[in-house]
Amino acid sequence: MSNWIVVGSPENFEIAKSRGFDMVGFKDKRKRESASMEPGDKLIFYLIGIMKFGGMAEVTGAAYVDESPVFKTEKKPGEKYSNRIPTKPVRILDEDQYLDVKEYAGQLEMTRARGEYWRLAFQGNLHKLTDNDFTLLKKDIDAAAKTAAR
Repeated sequence: MSNWIVVGSPENFEIAKSRGFDMVGFKDKRKRESASMEPGDKLIFYLIGIMKFGGMAEVTGAAYVDESPVFKTEKKPGEKYSNRIPTKPVRILDEDQYLDVKEYAGQLEMTRARGEYWRLAFQGNLHKLTDNDFTLLKKDIDAAAKTAAR
């Protein structure tokens, strides 16, 4: 099994949330990566703009292509996020429970090596996570989910 960071907008995260996280869509140029996902893989969502981790879902089936409009992008209006993967929610945080990515810049293997340029680790729609990074984020997402919404 693999673990992934899905980089996306808060708007697309809310769209997936409103659907019950039944599936997640990836940019058209991410076909190879999304096709390599397998049931049991975990996805941790990094929300651009607000720089927060919003929760975690699990892959439940094989990747497929569907060009019907679901997800949105302001930068590329024609982007369909047509590479899709069936998922189920594991821990989806409320907005006031989101984890601040800046607190992890010096802790995650994917950001630590970049020093002051750690934000570059989140360029692109999809990244594999090391086991250590996944374990840290999963623990903190689980803990955040247990705190009462304020």
